[in-house]
Amino acid sequence: MTSNVLQLSQQARRAIQAKDWGNVGVFASSILKLDINNAEGHFLSGMVEKVAKRHALAINRFEQALILDNTRYDAAIELANQYSIARRNADAAELLEKYKNSLTNSSLYSDLAGTIYTEIGLPEKAFPLYQRANEIQPGIDLFQANLAACGVYLGKIKQARAIYTALLTKNPNHQRNHYHLSRLAKSKDSTHIQKMQQILADSPLPPERNVFIYYALGKELEDIGRWEEAFSYYKTGADAVCNIALHDTDADIRIINSIIQHCNADWLQKSRGQTTLQPTQSKTPIFIVGLPRTGTTLTERIISSHSAVQTLGETQFLQLVLRRESGVQSNDIMNEEMIASLSKIELKKAANAYIEMVSYRLGREPFFIDKLPFNFLFLGFIAKAWPNAKIIHLGRNPMDACFAMYKQIFTWAYKFSYSLDSLGQYYVAYDKLRQHWREVLQDRLIEVEYEALVSNPEEETKKLLAQLGLSFEQGCIDFDKNDAPSATASSVQIREKVHRRSINKWQRFSKELQPLKAYLESEGIQL
Repeated sequence: MTSNVLQLSQQARRAIQAKDWGNVGVFASSILKLDINNAEGHFLSGMVEKVAKRHALAINRFEQALILDNTRYDAAIELANQYSIARRNADAAELLEKYKNSLTNSSLYSDLAGTIYTEIGLPEKAFPLYQRANEIQPGIDLFQANLAACGVYLGKIKQARAIYTALLTKNPNHQRNHYHLSRLAKSKDSTHIQKMQQILADSPLPPERNVFIYYALGKELEDIGRWEEAFSYYKTGADAVCNIALHDTDADIRIINSIIQHCNADWLQKSRGQTTLQPTQSKTPIFIVGLPRTGTTLTERIISSHSAVQTLGETQFLQLVLRRESGVQSNDIMNEEMIASLSKIELKKAANAYIEMVSYRLGREPFFIDKLPFNFLFLGFIAKAWPNAKIIHLGRNPMDACFAMYKQIFTWAYKFSYSLDSLGQYYVAYDKLRQHWREVLQDRLIEVEYEALVSNPEEETKKLLAQLGLSFEQGCIDFDKNDAPSATASSVQIREKVHRRSINKWQRFSKELQPLKAYLESEGIQL
């Protein structure tokens, strides 16, 4: 590196520290004018594109930097990050595997590599990298919080509690850490509740900035039986989310109606025999679906404890390939136009593209699970794309299901759950879709009722395994001993044995939930 290039590089690094991205771009361009084949120039340009969220350009720049200097672990990890954003998870995993041992002196890139591993569904590989980041540079809150979150996925609950407790000793007003701590154990008294209430009393923040602590308070107050107070915090949190997350439940319902219209029994019958499977599809996919908080994770843990089954957890690859194969250009996760387009095409390319996307995760087991609750929308496309797929649909008491969703912080897919009115409307449409799938899929649809599963776990597990064509194994009953990671909202609960404590839990809040109950009953929903 010439003295001029070195000086420009040093200036660019200072600009990065100052988040002065305009000057970073200027210095990167100056380096490349002096030497078009300079890896540092391409790397710096990649950083500018990354911050601007021009992901395709960032990938190009980081790839070029790595071609010019394959020892640049920083370029490799930044490139893996961009691959993950683009859902090129297999490419990200390959890069991480190649360069993870080169990160022994970088806390920043050890932490980022851990985050990428977590995002692509491999938290067991992320954990040692998070540990390394904390060893290289102790006392960094972000690194410690990432280690704790990953520990939860891996069942290291005691260690995670210790980390969150230490973080809150250092920064008592960190609301998200209070929320995470509240999820890790059942509250036995009001000690933590009082601390959180004091934070709210002293806080000048608007409700929209207090969402995590509202839900934490609701959970812990529910733990100790203060039902009315618990609900008031759940409602305050949900109302705050509704104020900032604009959502059109009618649009959700229109999608369901479009699916019912296009994906009917005649449509599925005409499609039989059209899908040609790739050799890798000799593995049998098991899709576990249902509304969130209805036992999908419990069912996943039971089945994945079988020696012939592995789980991929919750992937978004199915909807990704469906959106792409629809040919509809839109920012929507799914819409009526996409559904109409998908109903008119063969899904061979989508099926093969999906298998290619998940191949980096597949082991030797003949069965694999994809458990994304939201995929209940796409059961017709699943049945058409994979003639050999197993489809499991979870059901739960409607009031328990709705309330369990209402008191949970969700991401983009379930925005309808923050309003009891929207929840009721969506549940009615969902129930209509469930009845539709029963008629269309018939014996291809394996239905599991949460209440039956937790009341008679051994009997129901044997029945379920038989429907999947699997022999009974004791490990499926002793699933709580399964140390496989889980990155779901139930990641703590699935570390304990089956229990019936959540059956009819909604009745403790019967007064507050009466309008929802009345609406569901008026729409013919059996409670």
